[in-house]
Amino acid sequence: MKRAALLVAFTLLLPAGASAASHHVLLGVFGTAGRFQAQTGQRSQIKQIFMGFNHRYVKGALKNLGPIPLLALTSGAYGQRETASPAAIAKGRIDGFLFVLNDAIAQWSGPRFYLRPFPEMNAYWENVCAYNANGTRRNAAHSTKWTRKAFARIAILARGGTADDMNAKLSRLGLPGVNHDLAPTTPKLRVVWNPQGYGAPKVGGNSAAAYYPGDAYVDVVGDDLYDLGHGAEWAAGEALYRAHKHKPFAVPEWGLWGVDDPSYVQHMARFIRSHARLEFVSYYTAGAGSRFDLASKPRSRAVYRRQIVPLGKALP
Repeated sequence: MKRAALLVAFTLLLPAGASAASHHVLLGVFGTAGRFQAQTGQRSQIKQIFMGFNHRYVKGALKNLGPIPLLALTSGAYGQRETASPAAIAKGRIDGFLFVLNDAIAQWSGPRFYLRPFPEMNAYWENVCAYNANGTRRNAAHSTKWTRKAFARIAILARGGTADDMNAKLSRLGLPGVNHDLAPTTPKLRVVWNPQGYGAPKVGGNSAAAYYPGDAYVDVVGDDLYDLGHGAEWAAGEALYRAHKHKPFAVPEWGLWGVDDPSYVQHMARFIRSHARLEFVSYYTAGAGSRFDLASKPRSRAVYRRQIVPLGKALP
């Protein structure tokens, strides 16, 4: 009886989403997975790549991303030339790329494929963001409405199916249809919607919710949680987790922005253990000499090896 009471008391003390048993997730990395394994002992299940909407060799780029690819689709960031506006994507002007992408996903031999359109879409450094750094709006082609519709179109075409089925979904969004069937890719494909938990700039129209395309187009909700020298925006991540209670969650990017902060890695380990809907976390980056490289962060690297790696799992 005493034992049962203690167990109940312990459970009540756990954060929301936590369980008494430790939670395990898929672990990933952007960069050289072999180098990262030598540093941490992590056998990365997920390998991430970034790709613009003008990429010509999709299948070739994915070739070495096993066992599970995490493909981030970006129209450009940090001043890079834009590869397609949200309005252009939504209106079908880069469908040729999406047809090739659908085929690449269908031919992927593994059991899972993560697709991550418009990472950090509510951040001014991303071309798809509806706002500039000073809070002013960008042009109509970059409105939150077009970003939501563009995301939905990507999800619909990436998942594939008959032209009739896809066109019915596109018609409900007021978008042009397609003229041929595409290979079905579900349940292998999982589409990740990944804003920041907070908008940058922090203006009302730039919240994460303003960019949400709807449950039908999202399989996993994600938030990037970097340590910028003062920890991460954990509260914003927690709010996003709670806002989508029926969706699995992920941290597609997390890393140490030029600091050696073992407490941040410890916090991530606690976050993994206590959030039962968390599906994967992916470290950014394993690139030699980058500001995120664990080679220059011995204390954080030791905690990562000791606390993060044991929380990893592989797909059955």
